Amino acid sequence: MNKVVEELGKIGIVPVIALDDAKDAEPLAKALIDGGLPCAEVTFRTAAAQESIKIMADKFPELIVGAGTVLTPEQADKAMEAGAKFIVSPGLNPKVVKHCMDKGYPIVPGTSNPSDVEVAIELGLDVVKFFPAEAAGGLNMIKSMAAPYTSMKFMPTGGINAGNLKSYLDFGKIVCCGGSWMVKKDMVAAGDFAGIEKLTREAVDTMLGFEVRHVGVNMESGEAAEELADTLQKMFSFEKKVGNSSVFAGTGFELMKKPGRGANGHIAIATNYIERAVYHLEKRGFEFEQESAVIKEGKLKAIYFKGEFGGFAMHLVQK
Repeated sequence: MNKVVEELGKIGIVPVIALDDAKDAEPLAKALIDGGLPCAEVTFRTAAAQESIKIMADKFPELIVGAGTVLTPEQADKAMEAGAKFIVSPGLNPKVVKHCMDKGYPIVPGTSNPSDVEVAIELGLDVVKFFPAEAAGGLNMIKSMAAPYTSMKFMPTGGINAGNLKSYLDFGKIVCCGGSWMVKKDMVAAGDFAGIEKLTREAVDTMLGFEVRHVGVNMESGEAAEELADTLQKMFSFEKKVGNSSVFAGTGFELMKKPGRGANGHIAIATNYIERAVYHLEKRGFEFEQESAVIKEGKLKAIYFKGEFGGFAMHLVQK
């Protein structure tokens, strides 16, 4: 998989935008970055597309800006010259695909049926767009198509929103999803970039789905841990479960049999997608203790942040 597409996979959501006026490109790019989505697919549906891509690429080199609705090699060249880092097309035009690949540019062409996927495989692609996603059969169609094409991955776009995003991303053959619900055209036209930033942040939070899984409390001994668990069970009917290194009271309290990480204990935060969560949290300036990573069957399951928070260590855990 191309490195740019891999990065989009870590981000998880690609905002798909159509700009009628290039003056909106800079504040919109800033809103997306500040909201937590440092990427954008600017569609070539408007005359302002090329200039908008150039402004975004020049002003925000950290933004992974791409060109969407690219229909011809000439449009692809214009997008590349403007600074686009990837190309997306609504359908699969072998001429456009070959042109981009010959120039070393990642292209994600649109597919909607097995025949399209087979053409993509013949062209040497391992990631394709699925468009229009909901209208073409949605997640069930992608799952059905993915079964015989074991090496192909998909980037669905069209009808994706906050309500169905997780159902798509939960399927392992989906790299990321394209969507426009956080960049509504009326908000762009009104200059409501603060509102777009808010919707972008909400989209990221919805995707990652952070929630407190449990609080670990450092106890002096196993006896003390069991005594507190007994008290919590009597008090709140939290079921006591004795483990090797700790005693759980319900699912919310882990009582350590001896002091562990953190002066007071630790806090476990569950997330829908732990690798994406690590990516986004690192972008927010937080660091992780790589040696603490728990990996099972090649996948990250848990990892601690560096430092303490209110006397507690903190770690992420995959839901």
